[in-house]
Formats: sequence, structure tokens, C-alpha cells
Amino acid sequence: MIEVKHVSKTYGKKHNEFVALDDVSFEIPSGSSVAIVGKSGSGKSTLMHVMSGLDRPEKGEVIIGGQNILKMKQKAVDHFRATKMSFIFQSFFIQGNETCYDNVGLPLEIARIASKKRKDMILAALRAVELEDKIKVRAKNLSGGQKQRLAIARAIVSEPKVLFADEPTGNLDSTTGETIENLLFDYCKTYKATLIIVTHDSELASKCDMAINIRDGRIQAIRGGKTEVAS
Repeated sequence: MIEVKHVSKTYGKKHNEFVALDDVSFEIPSGSSVAIVGKSGSGKSTLMHVMSGLDRPEKGEVIIGGQNILKMKQKAVDHFRATKMSFIFQSFFIQGNETCYDNVGLPLEIARIASKKRKDMILAALRAVELEDKIKVRAKNLSGGQKQRLAIARAIVSEPKVLFADEPTGNLDSTTGETIENLLFDYCKTYKATLIIVTHDSELASKCDMAINIRDGRIQAIRGGKTEVAS
């Protein structure tokens, strides 16, 4: 269960103050697929950053698995995020000059996973996204869709319980985008993980168990979950 309680986040000061999130509250059941939907500037990316501990709000609570990550010290938050969460971004953020194997293995290397176990986990992740034949290929030589699949392999290699995806299909054609969507939903179902997708795509949002619509930093409507809200 992820609980977001009365979260408010502002940027700037005085005349330049901008309210990014305004008293936002909702609950996400464990193992759900959730879309955070809104236009550019709506606050959806800020919400993702706050939920994952990448940013801290002025007010509110973010409780994941019974732990309020906003009360943790930064080192504890970093460890929590490294062991419980993973991220997929629209821009991939893969290492172009490194092989697919090395890209996927980076989180495991940082976590100091033993090399033998690391190899098995990397191969399993690449197999899951159908890139096992690209193990020795440098990431810069992959197509756009393959790069996004590689990013997914890197994100799921440590089997996180919460997976954040920020516009994961934004740079892809519709066919490749559907493949990426299926990979994400399959992971969520197989590992009973919570999938949180930040998107402006209403069609993608409709495929999720729950959709949270945000506008000007405020929740406009929630479909699915425990309750449905409209304002």
C-alpha cells in the first residue's frame, strides 16, 4: 500500500512562488497499475518525485509499506529507493558505449550483488525483454524500441516492488509503444509489483487498474482504487 496524505509542494519564493502540488491525498493498493495523468505543468512529475523520495514536499506524508519515507534521513531514503524501487524514463538514460549486459548489471554492481548471481539475474532480465541476443551489443547501436526495452531490463533486474515509469512510450511509435506497455504490465502481474506510470496518454491510462487525474497541482478525479473521486 502506498499512501499519499495531504502533500503540498511549492517552488520559488514570494512573488515567484509556484504551487506544484496542493493538498494531494490518495491510496494505491499494493500490486496495482496506476496512471498519473495530466498535461505538461500539471504536477504529475513532481508527484512522482515526491512519492519516490527524489523530492521532499513542505507538508504531508508518503507512506510505503507502512514506512513514512519523508521522516527518514536522506541516506535511509536513498537505500529504500535503491532496494524497493526502480525508474524508467522517456529519455532512456542508458550508457551508449556500454554493452547491454553491462547496462543491466549496473544496479546490481552498485548493490554489490555477487558476480555469479549477478550474471543469472542479468540474463533473466534481458530474456524478459527479448534482448538476450544483444548481450554484447553496445547500447548506442540499438533501435529506439530496443533502448527502451534495455531500460526496462535494467529497471526490473533487481525485482523492485515499486516501478515508476515517466512517459515510457512517449518517444516510440504505436506498435513499439504497445510492446513496452505489455512488458510493464506483465512485470507488474508476475511479481505483484506496483506500477506507477506518469503519462498524458488517456488510452494508456485506461489500461491501468487506477487513474489519478491531476491539474494545476490538485487532484481532479480518481478512477479505481478504494474510492472514486471527482471534483
